[in-house]
Formats: sequence, structure tokens, C-alpha cells
Amino acid sequence: VQLQASGGGVVQAGGSLRLSCAASGYIHSINTMGWYRQAPGKQRELVADITRGGESKYVDAVKGRFTISRSNFDHTVTLQMNSLKPEDTAIYYCLVVHETLLSYEENYWGQGTQVTVSS
Repeated sequence: VQLQASGGGVVQAGGSLRLSCAASGYIHSINTMGWYRQAPGKQRELVADITRGGESKYVDAVKGRFTISRSNFDHTVTLQMNSLKPEDTAIYYCLVVHETLLSYEENYWGQGTQVTVSS
């Protein structure tokens, strides 16, 4: 499974960005899809994730501002980020939990995309 993330960039505080991540290759089934972020000097943290059935959860810091969605048809996950704040600046990574034919779960990470929010 390969992941291709896109959509990062530089934006002023209050602006919006949309991140996308597409999975390709041999895919049996994808369970949870999500976005994590890592700011300089900090640990990687979960931003939001969404189950195959569409249940989502968010870190408190982004609730009401970010929206995660997915397409089970083309194996993509999207993070719409509104009202961005300088503290949202980080490298954002997508995560895909792939379920194999033998029901094992494998985690795949995207290459990371930089989001910079200027004040």
C-alpha cells in the first residue's frame, strides 16, 4: 500500500487549507484513516481519524475547526482545516490502517506535508 499526501502550504491565521491522502496498490480493506501532526520539538499527535463506517474523532484543539472525511470508493481521506491558528503549524501525516486478507492490521504512513500558519 502506498500513500500520497497533498495540500499543505503556507496560510495566514484564520485561513483554510485542505489536505488529501490517497492510498493505492494492493488494498484488501482499509479500516481507520487519520491525520497526525508533529510540530518542532514535540511528539506526533493524533489530529483526527475516521472509521470505515464514518465515525470520527478529533483532538480537542481542532474541534469545530477541522473536518475529516473519507471515500471508501477511492481510498482517500481528507482533512478540511478552517480558522487556522499559528499553533496548527506542523508536519501533517496521514495514517491508513490496512486489513489484510488474513485479517491482520498494518499501519501505513504518508510522507508528511508541511502546514505553516503565519500570525
